[in-house]
Amino acid sequence: MTLKVLLPGQTMVEEKVRQVTAEAQDGSFSLLPRHVDFVAALVPGLLSYKTAQQEVFLAVDSGILVKCGAEVMVSTARAVRGTELGALRQKIEADFKALDEQERKTLNAVTKIEAGFVRRFLEIQRIE
Repeated sequence: MTLKVLLPGQTMVEEKVRQVTAEAQDGSFSLLPRHVDFVAALVPGLLSYKTAQQEVFLAVDSGILVKCGAEVMVSTARAVRGTELGALRQKIEADFKALDEQERKTLNAVTKIEAGFVRRFLEIQRIE
């Protein structure tokens, strides 16, 4: 079976796999090559897959998994890959810390823009 993990603007994984395990709202599940066609809404958590050589782990955000024939496609906003869970956890913490900092900076910029807009709007009201 072929697994494709799609992120916005890129394909993160495109590999032949023997098994895919993922998490949905009602629990985890595994897909094997002869599994019936399947669609699931994924929750943030672990997605793992087994190739002929190794087991790989992905920490994924919420997304959609579709199995159709011999192809499994996963679409998610964010994912982090690792072969060891301990190293994956450290990478996730570092990535999320950086993301939180970026979101904080973005929120500050939006707040300044909104305040400037309101201030200019009030100035226009006084002129009229």
